[in-house]
Amino acid sequence: MCLRSCRTRWTFDTVSGGVMRGRSHRAGRAARKRRRKQESLVQSVSLCHQLQYVRLMKFLHQRGFTSTLLQPALFTDSGRGLQALKTIEPGQLLISLPESCLLTTSTVLDSYLGHYIKSWKPRLSPLLALCVFLVCERHRGEASDWFPYIDVLPTTYTCPAYFTDDVVAALPASVKKRASEQREAVREIHSSHQDFFRSLQPILSQPVEEVLTYEALRWAWCSVNTRSVFMSHPSNNFLSGQDVYALAPFLDLLNHRPDVQVKASFNDVTRRYEIRSVSGTLRYQQAFINYGSHDNQRLMLEYGFVAACNPHSVVYVDTDLLTDVLRRDRSLEQKMKFLRENDFLQNLTVSSEGPSWRLMTALRLLSLPQTLYHHWKAVLLGQAVCEEREQWSVHTAKTLCQRLLQDTHSALDQISLLLQQCEQSVREQLHVVQSLRQEERCILGKSLDVLEDMLGQPDELLSCQPDADTVS
Repeated sequence: MCLRSCRTRWTFDTVSGGVMRGRSHRAGRAARKRRRKQESLVQSVSLCHQLQYVRLMKFLHQRGFTSTLLQPALFTDSGRGLQALKTIEPGQLLISLPESCLLTTSTVLDSYLGHYIKSWKPRLSPLLALCVFLVCERHRGEASDWFPYIDVLPTTYTCPAYFTDDVVAALPASVKKRASEQREAVREIHSSHQDFFRSLQPILSQPVEEVLTYEALRWAWCSVNTRSVFMSHPSNNFLSGQDVYALAPFLDLLNHRPDVQVKASFNDVTRRYEIRSVSGTLRYQQAFINYGSHDNQRLMLEYGFVAACNPHSVVYVDTDLLTDVLRRDRSLEQKMKFLRENDFLQNLTVSSEGPSWRLMTALRLLSLPQTLYHHWKAVLLGQAVCEEREQWSVHTAKTLCQRLLQDTHSALDQISLLLQQCEQSVREQLHVVQSLRQEERCILGKSLDVLEDMLGQPDELLSCQPDADTVS
């Protein structure tokens, strides 16, 4: 299945048309025809007769939920998901899950863990409370009330918390740091709560060190952070921090597609979490939802997958690459400081349609000599530069794309080598990163074509330079 968000809490984009900027209606129709052709080739197998899912549906039925519209199924293109048993019309309710089916911090505080959590100081975070509950419930096995749900959760994940060092090394520079930070964050949560874990020994049938391991907490952390829906809960005297998590059995089998539109929220009147289709779904097709207008780097970081044909995908230009390409500029340090102070070093990107406005604006400023300092602010606000400096900016954008493409090719070669000698769990991680890198290669190739057209003379070094010796 496709996974859910860590920080955005599986919020939904209700206006997500899936048409790329600058594309004609003809291109939109062509994309829809390709998608329909691909959908006709997708095969599926129902999972509803497998014991795991029989137990899950019985568990949910006892709590007031049945589904006549959707069934769990295995799809050849996306793995596990939900299949429409009838044509779903635009505006129709997809899922209406009772509050009694949701696993929240209220569930945890009302359980056998409640006494331990309520009496612990300093107070735990809602995220940790849910993670510990999942680990303890999995430890209890079939004795757990939540066993039917826990039994269908993935046993491993492909988000960075699980990545090996080799897999992290294959990531683009712009996302590598955040991936490493995610791994370290989970380790820190585990190491800093050992005293609390030891306090739970009376309710565990095995030594706490064998139950609340780093690996077990990592699994629970990824389960909560990638699968929970956004649901605001009132604050209480027992937990610390914003409480916006809810694990939603069955509902969390829905996968993401960038061009699908849905509306989703907890209905305070019906006390149900409801998802309503905006675009509709044909009978026997997979029903999708939309996690938001996220590029594939963010989807990989927060959900552990890469979406095909994602119109929001871009390649990021990080400051280390920018400073290396322009390292001979004597006033580079002052310019970078100015860009940083004006919040212009974040989200410098390249898409299939060429460099972003932010990237080109930053490059235009970098094209100026220090003697024109009084024009720097005006350029950031959109003032044009002379034709020669504009050409220099386009040429520098081309150089950045070439460097990024070279790095992408090297990473793909390394991934191919690693795939020949790794175990299955690492193979799955590598395939996610490989998909990200392959998309990056495609975007950069198209962007270079755009830049070639903009330059007119692609192979000549342009004469205008920001300072006397400023060329990479």
